[in-house]
Amino acid sequence: MASIFEVTAGKLVGPTVGTTVTQATNKGTTVVANAASGQITMNNAALADGAEVTFTVTNDTVSATDVVVINHASAGTAGAYVVSVTAVAAGSFKVTVGNVSGGSLSQAIVLNFVALKGASS
Repeated sequence: MASIFEVTAGKLVGPTVGTTVTQATNKGTTVVANAASGQITMNNAALADGAEVTFTVTNDTVSATDVVVINHASAGTAGAYVVSVTAVAAGSFKVTVGNVSGGSLSQAIVLNFVALKGASS
């Protein structure tokens, strides 16, 4: 990956290889996504208004000092979900998805993620 100081104007810097995974069973089911970036299609199980669900992403490229960024990319109702990474450990991270729509939703939303290498010293 290029240094952020060597980037040509208008070009993005980040991983050039990613993965796609689909969550089985329910919204709390662990997924395996072994790449620095990718898309996770969540299960379409119901999530009540005001409810949150947390699931683990097993990822052998992630270290405990890394920063993982995630967002609701597509599918489902725009603005109806709050998505965040709530823990990062060596080999995995946890994602929490909350429903703020005002009603129960049963949507297989798609999340985009990227892991940025970090250091503790």
